[in-house]
Amino acid sequence: MSRIGKKPVILADGIEAKLQNNRLEIKGPKGTLDLTIHREIAVEIKDKEIIVSQKGKSKKAPAIWGLTRALIENMAAGVKEGYQKQLELQGVGYRMSVQGKKIAMTLGFSHPVEMIVPEKLEAKIENNILTISGIDKQAVGQFSADIRKLKKVEPYKGKGFRYVGEHVRKKVGKKAAAK
Repeated sequence: MSRIGKKPVILADGIEAKLQNNRLEIKGPKGTLDLTIHREIAVEIKDKEIIVSQKGKSKKAPAIWGLTRALIENMAAGVKEGYQKQLELQGVGYRMSVQGKKIAMTLGFSHPVEMIVPEKLEAKIENNILTISGIDKQAVGQFSADIRKLKKVEPYKGKGFRYVGEHVRKKVGKKAAAK
């Protein structure tokens, strides 16, 4: 039995929810998000609460129940406050800049790397910190992971992309043999 699925999602002031044909739409001050509801899940909107329950009796139903409730809660938080991830680039000669909807990066490869910022996301750079923000939690996290995958932090010098506040354990390199 899902403990997450039992809790109702409470909508804050200024957030509207609308359900039509298994499609939930949540509107807030930052924008609009929508979600297609699985056929084994029932969603009910009462006053300022969204109640999620399971209709089906399959083995997947309890997992989808908790997942759906968590997705709805993330949507409600996203349209109210939004989400952001911060990536820090460390390394001599590594640079990045935002050019319209592109992020241009020099990461030590033979060519510059460019990534197009997806719609509904924003990217800005201050010093060596790239901030990715938007209303969709999944899109912000996925784009951050895609950028980080370009140049992960290497364990010897700590060069590459890391999340702000992430601790990287450094390895001890080769030592010269003492005679």
